[in-house]
Amino acid sequence: MPGLLINIDVPDLGAAERFYTEGLGLIVGRRFDEDIVELIGSDAPIYLILKPDGSAIGPEGGGVRRYDRHWTPVHPDFTVDDLNTAILKAIRAGAVQEGETLDLPYGRQAMFADPFGNGFCLIAFNAKGYDAIAT
Repeated sequence: MPGLLINIDVPDLGAAERFYTEGLGLIVGRRFDEDIVELIGSDAPIYLILKPDGSAIGPEGGGVRRYDRHWTPVHPDFTVDDLNTAILKAIRAGAVQEGETLDLPYGRQAMFADPFGNGFCLIAFNAKGYDAIAT
């Protein structure tokens, strides 16, 4: 089975480290040179990677990184036990909640942007979890 690593581009490594440790409770694992911080404490390690605003997204990507609110079709969801507490903690650390907290068949969910425009969700599953909507 393939392993999973999550990489998040950020324009300010120190601010990103503070947000993801204080706001989401992740823990610094290792540091690689001066441009990558490994965060542990989730199901998969997360790597914060320093990438300047306006830098090319890839050799063939045809675009540049921007850190205002942007959409990417891939985003992390963090599962939590107490959604209300997790929401307050994330907001205090600099997240912006987008929309209302949702009551869904599988639990409660809140959508956010981190301080760098990256989207993420917080989810508190109920006893059925995704089985509530599985077919």
